[in-house]
Amino acid sequence: MVAAHRRRLGLTQEDLATATGLSVRSIRDVENGRVVRPRPSTVRLLADAFDLSADDRSSFIRAAGPDPSGLPKERPRQLPLAVPQFVGRHAELAVLDACLDEQVARPSVVVFAVSGMPGIGKTSLALHWAHRVADRFPGGQLYVNLRGYDAMDAVEPADALRGFIEALGVQPNRIPADVEGRTGLYRSLLAHRRMLVVVDNARDSAQVRPLLPGTGGCVVVVTSRDRLSDLIAAECAQPLNLNVLTDDESMSLLAARLGARRLAAEPVAAADIISATGRLPLALSIVAAHAAVHPGFPLDAIAAGLHADDARLDALADGDVRAAFSWSYLALSRPAARLFRLLGLHPGPDLTVGAAAALLGRSPADVTPLLRELTRLHLLTEHVPGRYTFHDLLRAYAAELTRSSEPADERRAALHRLFDHYLHSAYPAAVSLQPQWTTIDPVEPLPSNASSPARGHDEALAWFAAEHQVLVRAVRQAAETGFDAYAWQLAWTLTTFFAPRGLWHDQFVVQQSALAAAERSDDLAGQAIANRMLSRAETRLGDLDNAEARLRRALDLYGRLGDPANQAQTLHNHAELCYMRGRPDEGLVHGYEALRLYRLAGNRAGEARTLNAIGWLHAATGDYHQAITSCADALAQQRASDDRNGQAATLDSLGFAYYRLGEHKRAADCYEQAIQLFRDSADRYHEAETLLRLGEVREAMADTAEAADAWRRAARIFDDLGDPAAEDTRRRLARLSR
Repeated sequence: MVAAHRRRLGLTQEDLATATGLSVRSIRDVENGRVVRPRPSTVRLLADAFDLSADDRSSFIRAAGPDPSGLPKERPRQLPLAVPQFVGRHAELAVLDACLDEQVARPSVVVFAVSGMPGIGKTSLALHWAHRVADRFPGGQLYVNLRGYDAMDAVEPADALRGFIEALGVQPNRIPADVEGRTGLYRSLLAHRRMLVVVDNARDSAQVRPLLPGTGGCVVVVTSRDRLSDLIAAECAQPLNLNVLTDDESMSLLAARLGARRLAAEPVAAADIISATGRLPLALSIVAAHAAVHPGFPLDAIAAGLHADDARLDALADGDVRAAFSWSYLALSRPAARLFRLLGLHPGPDLTVGAAAALLGRSPADVTPLLRELTRLHLLTEHVPGRYTFHDLLRAYAAELTRSSEPADERRAALHRLFDHYLHSAYPAAVSLQPQWTTIDPVEPLPSNASSPARGHDEALAWFAAEHQVLVRAVRQAAETGFDAYAWQLAWTLTTFFAPRGLWHDQFVVQQSALAAAERSDDLAGQAIANRMLSRAETRLGDLDNAEARLRRALDLYGRLGDPANQAQTLHNHAELCYMRGRPDEGLVHGYEALRLYRLAGNRAGEARTLNAIGWLHAATGDYHQAITSCADALAQQRASDDRNGQAATLDSLGFAYYRLGEHKRAADCYEQAIQLFRDSADRYHEAETLLRLGEVREAMADTAEAADAWRRAARIFDDLGDPAAEDTRRRLARLSR
């Protein structure tokens, strides 16, 4: 609503910030969903700036208000577009409707298992019915494509759960790392909701089971090539096994796409097309699309092309669709046909014009009409603007054509261009996200590389969010195909996106591939950085023994490379790990050595961060005066470089040290400054944590009104973030009132 009203008035985010007195970051956080329930004062300022009518203002304020149930107020609407000319399946639709009516009378979780061969129309049926009954699910609709039979990689239940939980309004850094924790949170969120969940393209029952609600009035529709017998037996799922269409339904499908008059003019040819496609909906749709874009082609010529003996997709037992694929493929122009073949090399799950251009070795302007040609014949789908995807069968067909038609050296050259495109798009985006990090030296871009890297922080963040899944697969594919340098360097770029979002499992997976690739090619720099990045993931995932061993290995490698800046960063990480393991004195040893090396390398940002870490470690040992000295040095450097978030963290450390010394007013002043800086940099979680500490200081000063105010502000932020710390904060407030 904020974005819509702003655009209605022709305002930029900067204009709206000026009109309201809010920061640009605050407006951006509301518009991109990072802040789900803004403060009432923020809502009023926005409503005033938009000059809303009384009714519109009421709706606007109501949309931003908290859900009385205490649950996140998001009502996701994730269903993809349904097939507009859906035909048939009357018996299956009747079964779905009957079970839904029965569930209303006796609320419970109902699961449907829709199964059948590839291309049979499982997804079409599920989405058609889901859209038809969506208004009967006030909690909203969730959708995930598990890609269970994707040749590269299926979606793991943990990742599907993360997507669902984020859609339900939980902040990423509040989502548990393990499958069990995510399943428990997901089921708690759905316990009192009536929602429709569509789980598409499941591999087997095990992939689905964590995604099933535990209680409540939810309906789950699962589609799979597998019969999901275990789900039917254990979870009492209702089976719906789809067969091919009837002759009448097939004729209705063709009529909807081509018009009844054209079919009536050539009834024998129409019947021949239905027979040759085996009445498989996907095959019929592809042939119908081809006929639709060639209205002058006689249907008997199209039907004759479906009988070529050398074009059969053996993977299908009951529906001969390779003939249809082949016919559409042979109708392509030569450049489009080659692009289709090379797309079989792409790791998926989707790609952009730039990636397609890299594979073909042409410019995006040259490739755009070719992609349009492929989508017109349903060989490719533009599932969101600018992003294209294959159906699983078409991807397999394209990959088969690539192996049979493209020489090995051409396939390798295309992969080289693809990985080069991703690395030299990801690297500048990574530097934009984390400009303070010690960078790597990426491989030189190919002369043909035409990547258009992300420029600013927000653009870089959006680029990584869109390419996240593709890059994870690209790292693995690069490692598996011998492009080792690209594998570990792409993995490094991804860490700049994963670490702030707490995507530690993803980081663990890509860094494992990166380390294997670097070790295989005896690349010491790659091994060092992959070990350090793996250690960070393992630290956050709780494997502190392995994390420490990897840090020691990274430190040894950086020493052999003569790289003091990265030695310092590794020692800094080791100091933090020692604090977590209850060894602050050892942590101080590593911290001071990191400080010496940062100074040797002339890295002022690293020096300041390490000074703050050293100060915190001194405070942990009770040496508060030394903690203050170290943090004061850090703060001076951070102010000189305008590192505002760094200043906030250091002021928080200073406040802690002053508080422990009993200098309550100085502690409160430090905390107040830290809170403002955290707020300016939109770091709401740490703002809330510092508000908690400010409340403790105010309580010690016997200023209960200010203590209560700080804790109320902290509770509001924790509520906005969906953080359980909100309950502890309210307990503090209750104790204070007593």
